[in-house]
Amino acid sequence: MKLYNLKDHNEQVSFSQAVKQGLGKQQGLFFPLELPEFELTDIDEMLEMDFVTRSSKILSAFIGDEIEPHQLHQRLKTAFSFPAPVQKVTDDIAALELFHGPTLAFKDFGGRFMAQMLSYVSGADEKITILTATSGDTGAAVAHAFFGMENVRVVILYPKGKISPLQEKLFCTLGGNIQTIAIEGDFDACQSLVKQAFDDELLKKAIGLNSANSINISRLLAQICYYFEAVAQLPQEKRNQLVISVPSGNFGDLTAGLLAKSLGLPVKRFIAATNANDTVPRFLEKGEWQPNATVSTLSNAMDVSQPNNWPRVEEIFRRKTWRLTDLGFGAVDDQTTKDTMRELADLGYISEPHAAIAYRMLRDQLQEGEFGLFLGTAHPAKFIESVEAILDRKLPVPEELAQRANLPLLSHEMKADFAELREFLLHK
Repeated sequence: MKLYNLKDHNEQVSFSQAVKQGLGKQQGLFFPLELPEFELTDIDEMLEMDFVTRSSKILSAFIGDEIEPHQLHQRLKTAFSFPAPVQKVTDDIAALELFHGPTLAFKDFGGRFMAQMLSYVSGADEKITILTATSGDTGAAVAHAFFGMENVRVVILYPKGKISPLQEKLFCTLGGNIQTIAIEGDFDACQSLVKQAFDDELLKKAIGLNSANSINISRLLAQICYYFEAVAQLPQEKRNQLVISVPSGNFGDLTAGLLAKSLGLPVKRFIAATNANDTVPRFLEKGEWQPNATVSTLSNAMDVSQPNNWPRVEEIFRRKTWRLTDLGFGAVDDQTTKDTMRELADLGYISEPHAAIAYRMLRDQLQEGEFGLFLGTAHPAKFIESVEAILDRKLPVPEELAQRANLPLLSHEMKADFAELREFLLHK
């Protein structure tokens, strides 16, 4: 598999290099040189396969012979050891639940696959520091995927006071090879610090720097697989007019969905659903890229005003000669999010804010004869305080959260200052 840097097409790397390197020169994202496509008969056969076998075939189309097929299958079996069920909500809308993994969020798929790939492509004595920013769920998924892994140090930056308490407990109580830093600032400030670190060649070499954000291609490729898993669970008649609504913050999830469509998965169209951090909806409406300051919302994992993966979205549309005007979009404010969560509860489905936003956009934009699927990216209990207050009911706490709820936080605190972070990375 060859990948090129979106900011410098002359920089081309193998899959192994891209996994280890994370970003290219000038903080450029890597993108596949070839966009494979399956025949319709292949797609029909694949939709009959089990999740892991199908995922091996999907990822082999991108990775090629860099990883031996049996190895890939075994590592996917380890990574994807939990289901991604589709739950009916109404006659023409269902939820794809991606929160049945160890940290109760969709990031478990990408985080665990990346851990498997990094351990496969790294030398036994190669020391790696994974530096990543999180707006909530990435931190937990990455921390748990790499916890206890030899020669891998994980440093996670998150905006202080801007993620839910249970989200924080899930990854800031591990210790060991997992270090967490609460940054005084928003997610974009955390993301900026990560990018500065990647621009520092001496630092990169000194600590073997890598990233586990959705900017890492292995994370992204893993996410393609659950779109196929979703369609495989739908009856044939619902597959032909399928619309998928994706709650969007950093836009990795939507990128993966578009890559699934590029492979030949029958998706009529996608909807990019955001909260008040609506840079992309405004861009699609007016054609001007004008990020505002990030604002805090109920759907904190989507509080991103400068989404890193948007260049990949544009590149897919360019390469496939699709029209960006075919992408559905919209932004949902907090009050509407609350109303929608209550509406879903009345339908018998308990949701958290991110999924509610995706449902709302889907409900508003679904046309006659179409079938809609929205992504449930996190377990409602991860946002237990807000969900219980909005729905005026108590939620059961899953064991994964309950066992960490009373453990002490082990986080460091830091200003959004690169010099201070650099010192920490070199000497802590």
